[in-house]
Amino acid sequence: MSTTWVEGKASTIAEEQRLWPRRVLVLALNLISWLGLGLLMARIIGGAGWSWAGVAIMLLYLIALPWTLLAFWNAVIGFFILRFHHSPASYTNPALNATPADALIISRTAICVCIRHESVTGVVARVKAMRESLDAMSQSADIEFHVLSDSARPDICAEEAIAFGNDPRLHYRRRTENIGYKAGNLRDFATAHQERIDFMIALDADSLMSGAAILRLIRVMQANPNLGILQTLVTGRPATSAFARIFQFGMRHGMRTHTTGIAWWQGSSGPYWGHNAIIRLHPFVAHCALPVLRDGLPLAGHMLSHDQVEAALMRAAGFDVRVIADEFGSWEENPPRLPDFIRRDLRWCQGNLQYLRLIGKPGFRLMGRFQLCNAVAMYLGAPASVIMLTVGIANGFSGLHGHTPGTLAFGLYFGMLILGFAPRLLGVIDILMRREDRERWGGGFRLLAGAATDAVFTLMIGPVMMVAQSRFIFGLLFGHRIIWEAQQRDDGIVPIREAIGGLWPQFLLGLGFGLATWHVAPASLLWALPTLAGSLLAVPFACFTASPRVGAWMRQVRLCAVPGE
Repeated sequence: MSTTWVEGKASTIAEEQRLWPRRVLVLALNLISWLGLGLLMARIIGGAGWSWAGVAIMLLYLIALPWTLLAFWNAVIGFFILRFHHSPASYTNPALNATPADALIISRTAICVCIRHESVTGVVARVKAMRESLDAMSQSADIEFHVLSDSARPDICAEEAIAFGNDPRLHYRRRTENIGYKAGNLRDFATAHQERIDFMIALDADSLMSGAAILRLIRVMQANPNLGILQTLVTGRPATSAFARIFQFGMRHGMRTHTTGIAWWQGSSGPYWGHNAIIRLHPFVAHCALPVLRDGLPLAGHMLSHDQVEAALMRAAGFDVRVIADEFGSWEENPPRLPDFIRRDLRWCQGNLQYLRLIGKPGFRLMGRFQLCNAVAMYLGAPASVIMLTVGIANGFSGLHGHTPGTLAFGLYFGMLILGFAPRLLGVIDILMRREDRERWGGGFRLLAGAATDAVFTLMIGPVMMVAQSRFIFGLLFGHRIIWEAQQRDDGIVPIREAIGGLWPQFLLGLGFGLATWHVAPASLLWALPTLAGSLLAVPFACFTASPRVGAWMRQVRLCAVPGE
């Protein structure tokens, strides 16, 4: 055991002691907010007289709240750090302070690109770009590129063999069985190469990193031997489709404040998102083997969402898991169409719900269990909200409804909207207050125009995802599940038949809620319109945001443009 490792361990222990007051503060802020909003809802419901429906609505509201509140407070904390600290990333991640920017790289690193039925041309282009970026750096480093394939289709396998098999600077390996999905693919590689490789940079098929970012990750890992996983803040690459363009504009602003906030109080028990991260191989192989859920359908089988479990296991073994909360050359591509976005999200949903089987198992620290709980809570709000609306409507039809305090209800409604928009809004405000950054985003007018577009987009997509997630979770109870397949990454239209076939539940539910609201409480219909619009207009929204003409127009006027476009 090296002296450096022991010193790193002692530093982590000292930091953990400093972090607990921050964690208590975050817990207090969330509990106070949760109780305050709960009391406000209780007063609104109590104005009509308590009933079984009122109790049910109250409980469902309390279930739906925590994830939204935590995201809000993370963003608020992150905003103030971004505004008042000269180096937010170093302040929230002490590992960066111990890393000389020009340190000699003496370790061996493998950059692993995981693919399954992907466009070979796109993968080749991204690998080539990363190699050229590294070659342009005046720094010698022992870095290998590996393409780890789980493809099974004969035509794609043949393409891969031609594209990757004849490149002497690229290592290509294809598994004949997709055991454990992507996590199993990476683990097979790590197990086979742990004796000669120090670090592994895990990339998805759509991932891209600059040479400078790759070398920075390696240097930080070298300088901090107690660091097990180092996650980057991943940003969306400039997109051509309107859907991806608007989504990544808002996500980029929201993730910057959110990630800075969580890094401040999570510290060495930070997030890992499964890609665009560097991993220390020895502890990963020794401690991060994923369990196979043997019983309890429909959540049985291999883990679909591997990242949070691997991070929790790495931290339980005594190694740090940290995130660098700034943008420095780490990119991904986002789904170009709404149907593709829904499919990806539902796969994450199924994977996150598998954590329910692990939360009570031995072998995790408190923060590890929290990360698993938080990942589950991310998807509990949708079914809770749908059931809550259904109960409220049913209560109205039963004649048990009565007068509710309109001003309080109005305030709570818009308060919840503010909570949901806060991470993105605070990110935009932060950029507006920085002249140089404001210009990088195209100036104040374009930034505000993009923010307004994103606000409408968020209002539209929110109900669509709420219904999709709820329908999927209810379907899990009857054995319906998703299998891991390749994602659609290329732009394309959404034919009207595909849109109707995939989004009819959103339309029917929105229509039903709208008619019921008009019958039960017509004065509330105007309030409900922002929520109902997304469901009622889901089909044209999907077609419109996938239209090549709309995407081309947005690029032409630079609406929702991002730096580097």
